[in-house]
Amino acid sequence: MLVLVTVGRIGRAHGIKGEVGVDVRTDEPDRRFADGATVVTSAKVPRALTVESSRWHSGRLLVKFAGVPDRTAAEQLRNLVVQSEIDEDERPEDPDEYYDRELIGLAVRTADGAEAGEVTDVVHLPSQDLLEIRRPAGNAVLVPLVEALVPELNVDKGYVVVADRPGLLDPEGAEVAPTEPGAD
Repeated sequence: MLVLVTVGRIGRAHGIKGEVGVDVRTDEPDRRFADGATVVTSAKVPRALTVESSRWHSGRLLVKFAGVPDRTAAEQLRNLVVQSEIDEDERPEDPDEYYDRELIGLAVRTADGAEAGEVTDVVHLPSQDLLEIRRPAGNAVLVPLVEALVPELNVDKGYVVVADRPGLLDPEGAEVAPTEPGAD
């Protein structure tokens, strides 16, 4: 069975020949945006786009899609999220990488084994990824997906361990440091 995974978000047009910048959301951009590859937009009316060509320019991926002849057509694609079809059993090559769909639904525990909620989403930011966790009380918190805060992630057993630092899982319990010099 095939599933869709998010591989990028189309940015602004580049030049006048229909190229667009892509905010890459995959660890395999050269594979997902290879010449001839097909991606699907996640718009209200999904649209299949075939990669005509792609290249790296100043650290940014530029993609030319077939049927997008000029800047005006390229601008119509701006802000669309694009997805690739993959086999549901496919895994990234690196054992420390995961698809979002593998993380969503994992039980969240603290290091001492206490139930702390469930992963409901993975938020991709330029600097790092965040786990959105729905707490047992119903509120949501965001936890940076870094080893210091997420020391254990076990997809096969269905759980993730989150370090219980003050304010991380319970914003009300955050330590507040004085912001003015001399304030205690």
